[in-house]
Amino acid sequence: MMKALKRLIEEIIRKEGYNGNMMTNTFFKNNLKEKMKKRPVFGMTICSGSPAIIEMLGYGGLDFAFIDTEHNSNGVGDCRELILAARMGNVAPLVRVGSPDEVEIRKALELGAEGVIIPHIKTVEEMEACVRGAKFPPLGRRGLDFGVRSAGYGLREYENSDYISYSNDTELVIPMMEDFEFTARMDELMAVPGIDAINFGPADYANSLALRTGYSTDEPQVYDALQKLRAYCEPKGIGIMAPANPPTLESAMDLIHKGATMIIMSSDFNIWSASVRSIREEIGKVLKAQAQK
Repeated sequence: MMKALKRLIEEIIRKEGYNGNMMTNTFFKNNLKEKMKKRPVFGMTICSGSPAIIEMLGYGGLDFAFIDTEHNSNGVGDCRELILAARMGNVAPLVRVGSPDEVEIRKALELGAEGVIIPHIKTVEEMEACVRGAKFPPLGRRGLDFGVRSAGYGLREYENSDYISYSNDTELVIPMMEDFEFTARMDELMAVPGIDAINFGPADYANSLALRTGYSTDEPQVYDALQKLRAYCEPKGIGIMAPANPPTLESAMDLIHKGATMIIMSSDFNIWSASVRSIREEIGKVLKAQAQK
């Protein structure tokens, strides 16, 4: 029905004497990779599942929304509106799935995600699964269906490309390095083709070593791991994602100097938590002032 309607509109335009091509919807244009070639990119982790927060990122000029399904009750299927909110706001939706499950990876991309983030990668088999689920042959083994959002339900047109090529070229595969096993096997893991960026999680990485240093990348073992990753990524043009907590100029610049190219400016929950803590302190001051009257 939609194809017939499109042909009808094209015929009307032709009869009216318009000589150009029919307009194509650029709603789902992927451009994060192009931005990454020019400068660091900035985003925020969305833990709340709130489309409104993602819309705010667009109005605020951020580059990507890190939509989490690992540390909350949301599944990939719950990301439909979140991905749409990101697309409406011209923010790249990057969905973190719960594991290197090829079906979940494919579903996230079919819903319109511009990339997938996959946690706790420790083995070559897991790294290869990330690529298999995200990339079409010959790069991977992603299943093909044109009746999905990412393909425009079979209606989308691609300038000098097609759905399979465009997806393989512009969507990001971002495994996470957050365990000491990744560092121990880095030679083999980073030899897997098809990886666009690595998300370095300093808190979990430190936790895997029984260290309690949080998001800091200054602890010697954490710093050394990040620099080892940098030595692999920079020559290959592979991005490095890392969290800036707190989301300040100093934190972001520190990460950039250490090799990060995709800066996560904290999360919505962390920012709300800091705001509530500040409000609580102000309430305490009010109550103390009242008690002194």
